[in-house]
Amino acid sequence: MGKIEDRINELGYSLPEQATPGGNYVPTVLISQANLIYTSGTISKAADGSLLTGKLGKDLEIEDGYAAAKQTGLNLLGSLKASIGDLDKVKRIVKLLCLVNSTDSFESHPLVANGCSDLLVEIFGDKGKHARSAIGVASLPNNVCVEIEMIVEITE
Repeated sequence: MGKIEDRINELGYSLPEQATPGGNYVPTVLISQANLIYTSGTISKAADGSLLTGKLGKDLEIEDGYAAAKQTGLNLLGSLKASIGDLDKVKRIVKLLCLVNSTDSFESHPLVANGCSDLLVEIFGDKGKHARSAIGVASLPNNVCVEIEMIVEITE
């Protein structure tokens, strides 16, 4: 186990196994010449495998969305570990795209996305600081509340 995984455990988190794709795609794609890895959209799924569902601004509060985005960050790291073997290979988190299932009047998408962003900075420190987009959408698969994509730079 590497330093990053030790840090995750020290913070009281656990990484889930990489999820099986729900369609004709792969969980991650490594661009080896650039040392970049792109994750597929990862949905808000609890550690027990249950889906975290609902619409922000209707069924859920900002705190619920924040917690779902944080769990989705752990799910992303589980996929990343399955792809690269050791999270100590992370040179930096480059970018997140956070999709928030929300009503048309909900405007706090960045506060929801902070759940994932804060987790990554908590685990990786400055290497976890990243560019980010947070977007509200009318629906997400299976009515999950959050879906997040991540781009990561890794060492060779």
